[in-house]
Amino acid sequence: MNRRTKTATEIFVLEDERGVREVLSMVLTKAGHEVVCFADAGALLATARTRIPDCMLLDVFVPGKSGLELLAELQADKYPAPVIVISGQGDVAMAVSAMKLGALDFIEKPFHSCELISRVEGALKSYAGRQSGSTELGPLHIPGAEPLSKREREVLEQFVSGASNKEAARTLGISPRTVEDHRSHIMRKVGARNYADLIRIVMRPTRYPS
Repeated sequence: MNRRTKTATEIFVLEDERGVREVLSMVLTKAGHEVVCFADAGALLATARTRIPDCMLLDVFVPGKSGLELLAELQADKYPAPVIVISGQGDVAMAVSAMKLGALDFIEKPFHSCELISRVEGALKSYAGRQSGSTELGPLHIPGAEPLSKREREVLEQFVSGASNKEAARTLGISPRTVEDHRSHIMRKVGARNYADLIRIVMRPTRYPS
């Protein structure tokens, strides 16, 4: 696989909905990126195997292969570019699966253009740091960050394994409402805005200290 000579960052976008595809292309282009859009997984897969972009955005639900299947086929954890999964029907299990298959981030729809750009540029920076061997600490290692309690860590482990609130409650022997309360405390402590954000933070290479 080869990278072509270019000055702008090239981003591959897989999105089957034309309107969403056009919006993504417009927002990313306005931010100074070169965007190549694909409406089906087969076309992107064929191109990605011979030409390396600087970043990929994959919608989970597209005709042919799903975004998660593409992650597996591309071996996203080894692919020489960061891969971001986007979905309008995201949940904890899906976010966990995407991250375990090598996705660097998981973004839920709908999202604001400024958030999209921030997450894309964050992924590019994070990937570059990983390649250069950077040991920059993640959010949970920031000095002064509020530590998680033993129970909160147990709840967090359940979420990372892909368990729902009810499944976590059953495993830990507590009520679903208590799990929800712990989840809220965890998200506040680590600065996560939603489920996907929580999984994204926790599953970074540098995790929370023991």
